[in-house]
Amino acid sequence: MWCWCYAVGLRAPTARCYYARFNRVVASTVQPDALPDGCAVDTVEIARIARLVEALPGDLEKLFSAQELADAGEGAGRIASLAARFAAKEACLKLFPRETALNTITAMDFSVVRDAYGAPQVVASQTAQIVLGLHLVAEIKLSLTHTPVSATAVALRVPRIIEPSRGGQFAYRWLPYRRQVILENLNRVYGAQVSQQQIKLLAQAHYGHLLKLLKELLQFRFLSAQQKKEIVKVEGVPEMIQAFEAGKGVLILTGHFGNFEVSTVAGIEHFPQIKGRIHFLRRPIKPIWLSDLLTNRFKKAGFGVVGRRGSLEEIIETLERGDAIVFPLDQYARRPEGIEVEFFGYAAGTYKSMALIALATGAPVLPAASWREPDGTHVLRFLPPLAPIKDDDVGAEIRRNTRAFNQALELAIVRHPEQWWWVHRRWKNQAKVNSLR
Repeated sequence: MWCWCYAVGLRAPTARCYYARFNRVVASTVQPDALPDGCAVDTVEIARIARLVEALPGDLEKLFSAQELADAGEGAGRIASLAARFAAKEACLKLFPRETALNTITAMDFSVVRDAYGAPQVVASQTAQIVLGLHLVAEIKLSLTHTPVSATAVALRVPRIIEPSRGGQFAYRWLPYRRQVILENLNRVYGAQVSQQQIKLLAQAHYGHLLKLLKELLQFRFLSAQQKKEIVKVEGVPEMIQAFEAGKGVLILTGHFGNFEVSTVAGIEHFPQIKGRIHFLRRPIKPIWLSDLLTNRFKKAGFGVVGRRGSLEEIIETLERGDAIVFPLDQYARRPEGIEVEFFGYAAGTYKSMALIALATGAPVLPAASWREPDGTHVLRFLPPLAPIKDDDVGAEIRRNTRAFNQALELAIVRHPEQWWWVHRRWKNQAKVNSLR
């Protein structure tokens, strides 16, 4: 397999060399002409790691994951293997100096594991995945070499290619619905990491997404049940089933990702046995006719609909029956329903009720997101439940869990940034940031 270390001239004729791709859960499709926009090299003396292992054998878990320690084995090559992994971690950190200096990410946010063919892969923590997403990094390519004396890692970051459709470019220029809001939101989230040109491309890609969303909504009513089923692939079904079987009801944490109206209505066609057991928490939208249209479509598909205001008793009763409540948490919430919680580095009014209900009932919280694939099909993915965070201070407990919910939403957004609902004023209580005109 062709390796990047040939390109940078770092491979010695007798050195061992590997090629790794960044964890696929972060990266979108990388085009062949996507060239690296950043390079970092780190070299570690093998003797240094040997001294570390000898002096602190019980503290290796602070530097390496359990999988890394197992892969390194116990034989003669153990120290060299750990040295190469440590160099890889340091090289990955050097690609993001600002976040490293702020201690947003550390060496433990990156680990190196082997794939089925024995080649190493970089696996990033949730925090690191968000950092990569905010830099619009599609993947990290890694090469490792070692000699009897030292181990060297070369990390190359490959940018995400943003190619707005012609429709998106046209709408951005001539149909600029809430363009200033979209640009302000994008600048708030991405402005410190990427160029203004990239932000403009993201905005144009978002307009293209909105046009596709509208087209899909208009076409959807004319599709047969089988056609609806075929346009959506549902992932994470075991996690969903296990949550239902717990018998405490299920809280599904989600936001306005992809074509959320189509993916959910079509996705339930895969599971007719749970029709009537999933209920959406919704508030009326404008215009009223559109709100009524979407609500009726959900009910016809087999979903329940619960009003957001004054619905606490109904939500509790629904969970006690063992049913699921879908809770969109990515909309601005004013007091007293909302509390100020960090969202992409800024305080944002966020509904506290989800944390309150989860802590009071013990219902598991499952993150869920949907997105559109390049071929026009949709994916609806359920993730494993979030671990509840306990705190002696009730207020802190609610805030910390709500922050964990926001972080799960952040990860879903940066994976497919053009497909989130950027037209919404998520940070209404924050001062404006500079944006393109």
